[in-house]
Amino acid sequence: MVPTAAPVPQALMRAKKIFLSNAGADSGLFPHPFSGDPDRAFNQFYADVVSWGRYQVVATPAEADLVFELQLSAPSGPSNADKSKGASDPLPMFRLVIYDRPTHYILWALTESVAPAEKQKAHDHNFDEALASLVLDAGRLTKSLPGGMH
Repeated sequence: MVPTAAPVPQALMRAKKIFLSNAGADSGLFPHPFSGDPDRAFNQFYADVVSWGRYQVVATPAEADLVFELQLSAPSGPSNADKSKGASDPLPMFRLVIYDRPTHYILWALTESVAPAEKQKAHDHNFDEALASLVLDAGRLTKSLPGGMH
């Protein structure tokens, strides 16, 4: 039997105002393997969320119903881990945590790994693809995507 989908917190649907928080990027990711600077992901994320037109983006957390916190991390761990035992090589990943601002509770969290690559251009492509996937997942979750993007 397939379990039914868990409900999405109503606060995600009722919210009108959000604050976008840049939780930063781990050191050692810019300018190699990714071009640009540590604010690259947040700037792209910010522009994408604004393009939804679903929420009013506010200047301070105190004004917001929700806080969307974006972080790019590079976890450390074993190289060439034994996948047959459930381990995997650590990959850079985006993590988006959506908080209920009045209570400070986490309502939802999404993660998207950046696929490995050999060349700078491929690293940058994979970075953009992972961030785009995260934005799509967040947009689907909050029913924020413009028509045709589902």
